[in-house]
Amino acid sequence: MTQTQAPPATRIHEIDAVRGFALGGILVANIGFFADPGYATGSGVMPITEGPVALVVSTLVLTKFYVIFSFLFGYSFTLQMRSWGDRVKGRMLRRCLALFTLGVLQGFLLWIGDILTLYAALGLILLAMRNVRPKTAVVTGSVIIAVTSLLWLALAALTLLDPSAGGATAADPAAAARAQALVTGGPLDFLTFQAETYPGLALFVWLGQGPMAMALFLFGLAAGKSRLFEEPERWARLIPRVQVLGFGIGLPAAAFFTWSSTSNGGWQLVGLAVNNVTSLLLAAAYVVTLLQLVRRVPAVGAALSPAGRAAASNYIGQSVLMCLVFTGYGLALAGSLPPLAVMGVAALIFTLLLTLSAWWMRGHRYGPIEYGLRRVTNLSA
Repeated sequence: MTQTQAPPATRIHEIDAVRGFALGGILVANIGFFADPGYATGSGVMPITEGPVALVVSTLVLTKFYVIFSFLFGYSFTLQMRSWGDRVKGRMLRRCLALFTLGVLQGFLLWIGDILTLYAALGLILLAMRNVRPKTAVVTGSVIIAVTSLLWLALAALTLLDPSAGGATAADPAAAARAQALVTGGPLDFLTFQAETYPGLALFVWLGQGPMAMALFLFGLAAGKSRLFEEPERWARLIPRVQVLGFGIGLPAAAFFTWSSTSNGGWQLVGLAVNNVTSLLLAAAYVVTLLQLVRRVPAVGAALSPAGRAAASNYIGQSVLMCLVFTGYGLALAGSLPPLAVMGVAALIFTLLLTLSAWWMRGHRYGPIEYGLRRVTNLSA
């Protein structure tokens, strides 16, 4: 593999801005689970399930931003391959091991919905497929999404034909109350909750998000090999079409997903199948619209890109700050704030992290956790 010259800084800046934007969406998606820990009791009740805040978050945010983040993981891998050259295999193996270790620590100590262990495992598959052509990567990712969606539809058909097979699990008030008591108790109580809940939820995350994340890794790999962000003039004319498809189809489908998630049985599965495809359209519309905004209002990119450069630090930082607000590590406010106040906390946390990222990156090339990951990856001081 020949050494490839790094892309111009302004183009890297745009990629980091998109990553920073995705971090904000992930924060909004995750914070409801901290604010309402009863969801983890197995009752099937999602946090912030009623009212206008729930409608907005479910329609515009849930499942949309991890799609962007997963795509960027695949894209960034192509940049790393160019930098690492013939050392890509060893370095990626060490990086995945470091990510897996970091994910396990976060899962038991901070956030039971951690996705880093999944990314580390799928990163090994991505490493094995690093030499595939962009077209092959796109076709493979599309097949993964198609098969997953068809499985959801098949389950939906079976459930609709036999409604008794798709009944929702009844909520368990006692279990929900115990979960909240553990989360809002002392640090040892919260750690007990984490230890009891994380292993089962980690399996759910792997099965529920793994196929889609792998598909997006492959799409990102194809885009990176094609220098999609580095040569935007090649696809700029397609932006209006992406926005029309993304907002014109993605938004109604997202509204259907929100409606279906409040129903039981088959329609909920239909919503998952539809969302499996259309969430990509809406996420793509978000990204191209943000890139247009970044070019027209550089201050937007300047605010987001430092956080994107330190994505791992910000991802872990979100968990730390949410724990300090909602769990026994700090204020223990879980279950006591209305949905609008929860979104206010999310805005404050994101603003704080953007500010800290801008301050830190003025004097450093990498974020705090990125320094550790880089050291393990490169095996250098």
